[in-house]
Amino acid sequence: MQRCEIKAKRTQDLIDATLISVDQHGLHHTTIKTISSIAGISSGLISHYFDGKQGLIEATQRYLLDNLKHALLIRVQNKKLEPQQRLFAIVEANFTDLQCSNPATKTWLSFWAQAMHEPQLARLQKVNNQRLVTNLQYSFAQALEKNDAIDAAKQTAAMIDGFWLRSALQAKPEEAFKEAEQLCKRYISERLR
Repeated sequence: MQRCEIKAKRTQDLIDATLISVDQHGLHHTTIKTISSIAGISSGLISHYFDGKQGLIEATQRYLLDNLKHALLIRVQNKKLEPQQRLFAIVEANFTDLQCSNPATKTWLSFWAQAMHEPQLARLQKVNNQRLVTNLQYSFAQALEKNDAIDAAKQTAAMIDGFWLRSALQAKPEEAFKEAEQLCKRYISERLR
């Protein structure tokens, strides 16, 4: 394996281990030691690759954000979609198996709480929020007047985030996530009528 491939694999292993550690221990009890133990990698590599735990937490959040972006691109790129189809794709991208998994949900919840205190995490959250609203607004604008498209985008973003959050906190989140996705799609269909 070449050096870049080794670095990419170790980086991904540490991100995966961070997700597992947050799932098992919570963000506050996730340490360099818990992460390196899960990854089976020396704790010194965390400092080498990420400048410590905070850098790895940010990289893990970027990983989830990138995955969200790629999930949408897979659904819409190079496809001629009607506004409703594109809007449904945005909803689906937010409710993928990864985004709804226990490790990801616990990491997202911890991230949102920490974003209120960490400027770098707050910046990532702002980017994520703007991306969601912009994508929704663009799609709604294909079928609605400008002001209606803006309102619909903001309301849909709030529904996606709100339903996602409520689902993540349920005793049986899998069922709740499926229902949440359907409720968001139903709202979009009604709004476009």
